[in-house]
Amino acid sequence: MPKNAQSQEQRRNMMLNEPISRIIPKMAIPTIVAFLINSIYSLADTYFVSSLGTNATAAVSVNASLDQLIMMCGSMLAIGANSYIARLLGQGDDQKASRVLSTSFFLAFGIGLVLTVFGISFMTPMVRLLGATPTCEQYSIEYATYVLLAAPFMASSFVMNQCLRSEGSATLSMIGMGVGGVLNCFLDPVFIFGIPAIGIPAMGVAGASLATAISKLVSFAILIYPYIFRKSLLRLSIRNFHPNWDIISNVVSVGSSSMFRSALAVVAGILLNDLAGNISDSVLAGIGVSTKIMMFPFSIILGFGSGFQPVAGFNWGAKRFDRVRQSYQFSAILSLVGAAVMAGLIAIFADQLIVLFSGDDAHMRQYGALCIRLQCLALPIHAWVAVVNMFCTGLGNAFGAFLLATSRQGTCFIPLLYPFASLWGADGICAVQAAADVLTMALAVPLIIYMLKKVKKAEDEFRQGDPL
Repeated sequence: MPKNAQSQEQRRNMMLNEPISRIIPKMAIPTIVAFLINSIYSLADTYFVSSLGTNATAAVSVNASLDQLIMMCGSMLAIGANSYIARLLGQGDDQKASRVLSTSFFLAFGIGLVLTVFGISFMTPMVRLLGATPTCEQYSIEYATYVLLAAPFMASSFVMNQCLRSEGSATLSMIGMGVGGVLNCFLDPVFIFGIPAIGIPAMGVAGASLATAISKLVSFAILIYPYIFRKSLLRLSIRNFHPNWDIISNVVSVGSSSMFRSALAVVAGILLNDLAGNISDSVLAGIGVSTKIMMFPFSIILGFGSGFQPVAGFNWGAKRFDRVRQSYQFSAILSLVGAAVMAGLIAIFADQLIVLFSGDDAHMRQYGALCIRLQCLALPIHAWVAVVNMFCTGLGNAFGAFLLATSRQGTCFIPLLYPFASLWGADGICAVQAAADVLTMALAVPLIIYMLKKVKKAEDEFRQGDPL
């Protein structure tokens, strides 16, 4: 058997036969590491820019919504392709899985390109829409410029990331994301402060944007390598671009939950920035920094869920219902315990964490630390709901995935935002995300009961020889 075919067979065997308690951590750890590195370089931007003042820090917080907008361009296709490809590989249909990858990749690149053109053409109205105040507007424009140029590569990289995980190649995905993240941490001070001795000028906030854009391009090059040189189960090629109804409907039906989640996150971010900015740049910067600090536990939760999802989907496609059920049980317990431990540690050191970015701004420290501690209270709930969401996505339950994906920063967040801000001002704005996380549990409990019954019913029908 050729080496490449042997490697592919080993991956398939791993997904179907390796113990659940071993395979999910094996799949999750590389993704967690990659997401953590991604969080580090996001914080690195904020850390180095914070030396330029509170207004510059507020601008980076505003442009977090731009990152979400770019993510929206690729996430629908990426998440939908991940789910469909995992099920196709479980059924042994590698050729169709490659068509799903190629179609999703080229569509994501095209959508990202459209965002680049429109974003650069309407730059000032865009940053104002995202929540930039008059005092941080110019910084926001500087930060958005280079990031927008990299948008097509960022959007298509989401697809490659997710599809590598769907076939069990989480380590390759980690390398792609991780190298770009580490590079960004080194490039940030170089471009922000400059190195006059070798002719690199100080670019300020624009330097942070350029560092991010270069890092994203490097990540893109690394992620596309296994597809070009046939190191993966799937084949990425323009010849495999087949946007037919079957592929589009399966990808969009599941992936739309991620798109709407990103879209609602953009809307929620704009509304939050607007309310916080009306109070002061200090409140806007404090909440923005706390959000980036909380990206660390969120990255671990999301990375763990991303390791669990393809295992559940692959085994669902292969009709290994016992492993589908085991994968959920293992993931639910571990996510609850892990999130509780992380929440305790972060809450204890909240003041020490926020002071790294606030300098002498006491109000920024006050509201940033409050926001962190309140979100820590709800972190175990968020972790478990994320597992339920990934379970729905992995098994192709588009409605369930949509319901949970759009709740945390959408249906359970936006209705609370203005009442909380009106009743409790800045304190209320800090509390909205934690309150929304608690509300999502009311949606997740009946949904997981339904999903487990669905697995049991499919298992019974399969044993009786009836088609699913």
